[in-house]
Amino acid sequence: MGNRLSQIATRTGDAGTTGLGDNTRVPKDHLRVHAMGDVDELNSHIGVLLCEDLPPEVRLLLVEIQHQLFNLGGELSIPGYELLKAEAVLALDEALAQHNEQLPRLQEFILPAGNRAASQAHVCRTVARRAERAVVALGHAEDIKDAPRQYLNRLSDLMFVLARVLNRMHGGDDVYWKSERLAQAGGE
Repeated sequence: MGNRLSQIATRTGDAGTTGLGDNTRVPKDHLRVHAMGDVDELNSHIGVLLCEDLPPEVRLLLVEIQHQLFNLGGELSIPGYELLKAEAVLALDEALAQHNEQLPRLQEFILPAGNRAASQAHVCRTVARRAERAVVALGHAEDIKDAPRQYLNRLSDLMFVLARVLNRMHGGDDVYWKSERLAQAGGE
């Protein structure tokens, strides 16, 4: 890829369009560009999460997710192309089951809070949901494969579970929402 990105500032987007991977140009506010941007933002937030102290298995999982999100971005950039495979969705399902198994059952909603790593995982969760909405919107306008939508859906769920795992990393816990129902039932 050495010569592929030899010039970063091309000025070809100055008129409000951007080039897709198949060399077509679309407006920068095109649904496809929104989806690509949201996936890129999600990948960047996972990069921030990787700056935190993480269990080795979580770190490896997040690095693999970054590679799959790059594949997803590539797939979105080339209409009709497939880079993200069903196996990537299955890998998220397996990670989700593995990490969720070790957690106590939730009795109430939790807040997107706790330690820094868990809080960043919650940011990733919400950006994944936004990216999923962008892919769904694109799917209403154009034909796209199922895997991108499914991957983002599972990834958001996984990031919720990982936030809970990371809150427990050093003996912490979830930060529970103080609901009236819980208070009436004798909770805090």
